[in-house]
Amino acid sequence: MKNSIQIQLGHNGPFVSGLGLGCMRMSSIWGGPAPDEAESIATIREALDRGINFLNTGDFYGAGHNEMLIGKAIKGRRDDAFISVKFGAVFHNGQWLGMDLRPLAIKNFINYSLTRLGIETIDLYQPSRMDNSVPVEDIIGTVADLVTEGKVRHIGVSEVSAEQLRKADSIHPISALEIGYSLADRQIEKEILPAARELGIAVIAFANTAEGLLTGEMKAPLATDDYRNHFPRFQDENLIKNLEKVEVLKNLARHKGCTPTQLAIAWVKEQGDYIMPLVSMSRRTRLPENIAAMNIVLSLEEMNLLNTTFATGAVLGNTYLER
Repeated sequence: MKNSIQIQLGHNGPFVSGLGLGCMRMSSIWGGPAPDEAESIATIREALDRGINFLNTGDFYGAGHNEMLIGKAIKGRRDDAFISVKFGAVFHNGQWLGMDLRPLAIKNFINYSLTRLGIETIDLYQPSRMDNSVPVEDIIGTVADLVTEGKVRHIGVSEVSAEQLRKADSIHPISALEIGYSLADRQIEKEILPAARELGIAVIAFANTAEGLLTGEMKAPLATDDYRNHFPRFQDENLIKNLEKVEVLKNLARHKGCTPTQLAIAWVKEQGDYIMPLVSMSRRTRLPENIAAMNIVLSLEEMNLLNTTFATGAVLGNTYLER
């Protein structure tokens, strides 16, 4: 069955699948091993077969490996895929060095991305963050020039403030904002979501399960080598208290005959018809569960239960999502 739910990117932008496929985990993350490439390619192709056409990547995922992998997966079926690429983050030996958002760098990044992807135009191109090192006018203006050149179709932004979002949209229409959003991370509801709604900008919401917290599978304490130990949310008493709240999610999921992960995705989807859950997958077996989550309907009572249990600030300790 095809995923029939769609979302429009921007006031006059294209309609794409209401569920997005995040491809980041198909490449090595933080120096870890990369998943099986053949399975990753098969996952992308099956997602396309099922109607999920929004593919999200970054030119720095696996030092370009992710783009090359997507290029292999979409070969011969370019028209089936809508490709979103983030740029600007600089890594060396698995360590983040900072951002390079100079116009000269952007013009360099785009050509490498097009070559690795094996395409002539990127559907959605966006700075992965804007750190005030380069004026917004220069960043968005440069990408706008790439639109004129035919190398980019639509402009997006990622992990920005409401002020930066408004500024970017005043320079060139912004089609989408990519940002972390989940029951456990609701800080964007105060200013950023209202700004996106007002401007007619679609929200591509990643980290729907809050780095695994909302899957219902996490137990305290985490393994000593788990990267999440670096964040206060997953440490000591914070994690114990947070997992108590997750029990509410688990109980509701059992009552509805779904998984906590599906419920977490459904909650994000229910926040507005301009919001797309972006779910990272690297195995085909994950597709049916995540697609089915898009058909879950939450009653007013169920929504109130979740919103009360996971009110802003209810989850203790911060993560990288709270900048």
